[in-house]
Amino acid sequence: MKLAIVTDSTCDLAPEFLRQHDIYVLPLKVIYGDKEYFDGIDITAEEIYRRFPEEIPTTSMPGLGEVMGLFRELASKGYDHVICLHISSGLSGTFNVVKMAAESFPELNIEVIDSKALSLGLGFLVLKAIELKNLGVKFSELVKQVEEARKRTKIFFVIKTLEYLKKGGRIGVITASLGELLDIKPIVSINEEGKYYTYAKARGRKKSIDKLFEIFQELTSGKKITLAVMHGDAEEECQNFLSRILQSSNAIITNYYTGQIGPGMAVHSGPGLLGFAFLE
Repeated sequence: MKLAIVTDSTCDLAPEFLRQHDIYVLPLKVIYGDKEYFDGIDITAEEIYRRFPEEIPTTSMPGLGEVMGLFRELASKGYDHVICLHISSGLSGTFNVVKMAAESFPELNIEVIDSKALSLGLGFLVLKAIELKNLGVKFSELVKQVEEARKRTKIFFVIKTLEYLKKGGRIGVITASLGELLDIKPIVSINEEGKYYTYAKARGRKKSIDKLFEIFQELTSGKKITLAVMHGDAEEECQNFLSRILQSSNAIITNYYTGQIGPGMAVHSGPGLLGFAFLE
C-alpha cells in the first residue's frame, strides 16, 4: 500500500510540517473583487485583517478541476490509497467537491472524511492519520480510527464582533444586530451536522473569555487530551488564555498547539477570535 494523506488549508497546521510529512493540501480561495488568492499560499490572515477597513473579501472552495488534478498527480506517483480529511461540510462545499472528484478515480481507493470541524480540530485528524500511517496500520483500520477520533474532537470559540459572521451569511442579520446592541458574545461550537451553533452566551469581552475558560474546565476535567488554543489577531489574549489553562486546568494535557487561524476562517470571524479545540 502506498498511502497519500490529503487535507485542505483550513487545517491550520504549519506549512513546513505539512511538507515534512508529505501531506497534500487543497487551498481554499480568498476573493477580492475579481482577484483570487490561494489560502495560506499567496495571502495571509494578517493581510486580510490589515485590509478589512477597505474591503471584506469572500471565500470559495477548491474547484472540481483542481481536485481532479491532484488525484491524477497522486495516481501518477504510484499512490493506490488516499485518505482525504476536510473542513466540515456544514461550513464549506469542499468535502462534497472532493467526494465528487473521487468518483472519477476507481483505480484509487479513496476515503473522504467530513471532519465536522475546522482549524486544528481538523488538524488533529491529520496528525492522527500521520501517526497511524507511520505505524503501518492497514488502510481500513486507519480510516476507522480517524473517524473515531473525529467523534472525540470538540471546538469552541468566541469572537469580538458578529459583523463578519453576518456579512458572510453565517448568522442572521437580526440576531447579529441584537447581539451587537446588547454586547452579547456567543460562545460558538459545531453541532453533529457540522454547523455553527451558540453553545453559551456572555455579555462583554472579558466575561465571554471567562465563560470560554469555564466551558474548557467543565468538558476536560480529569480527561487526557491534546489541546489547541487558536486566535485571530488576538495574540496576547491567546497566550494569556493558554497560560491560564496550563496553570489551572484539571485536564491531563499530553500535547498542545497554539497559533493564528488561517485566512479562510479570518474572513468570516474577523479580528478578535479566541478559541480552543481538544481531542480526548
